[in-house]
Amino acid sequence: MTETRNGKKAPGWLKPVLEYGPLLVFFVAYMRLKDQTFLIGGAEYSGFLVVTAAFIPLMILSTAAAWWLTGKLSKMQIVTLVLVVVFGGLSVWLQDERFFKMKPTMIYLLFAGALGLGLLRGQSWLGAVMGDALPMRPEGWMILTKRVMWFFLALAAANEAVWRLTSTEHWVQFKTFGLPLALFAFFMTQARLFQTYAIEEKGED
Repeated sequence: MTETRNGKKAPGWLKPVLEYGPLLVFFVAYMRLKDQTFLIGGAEYSGFLVVTAAFIPLMILSTAAAWWLTGKLSKMQIVTLVLVVVFGGLSVWLQDERFFKMKPTMIYLLFAGALGLGLLRGQSWLGAVMGDALPMRPEGWMILTKRVMWFFLALAAANEAVWRLTSTEHWVQFKTFGLPLALFAFFMTQARLFQTYAIEEKGED
């Protein structure tokens, strides 16, 4: 359950709806408008660019709703929103799809770089962010941080390969379903690590 600003518990479906709802709306809208061209202000815009333009305020509203309900936002939510606005805005302004397609690459590179910087300093910044939700011993967090860093680098490379070598439709499908499923599968494979380095609660047998 998600804890709201006033300390009450929000429905469990609220958080995933706010996080993945805009992405699903983007996918459905693109599939409907992908073959259309729109004349706006004397310039022609593809269906992809029109959907991208609509996705930006949708992400802003979704993030604002998450903040209003919980009173807090994670660093990943803030960075993701900034990159959506910047790269989505550049795509629409310059009428170039490539900027928005590069957004996932930039997100994963930024977080991989941040995790790598922490590792160089002998710290697990991932543990500092997720430690309360997932108690583990420091050595476990260091191992997981290294794995997540390399995984993010792999996702960045995968995104570059997909948008450069395949069609826009394939990239939209990859972004909507491929990336979230890859993240889910990765953390599922870390179950053994979580069990090995888990911190047992006091009084637990």
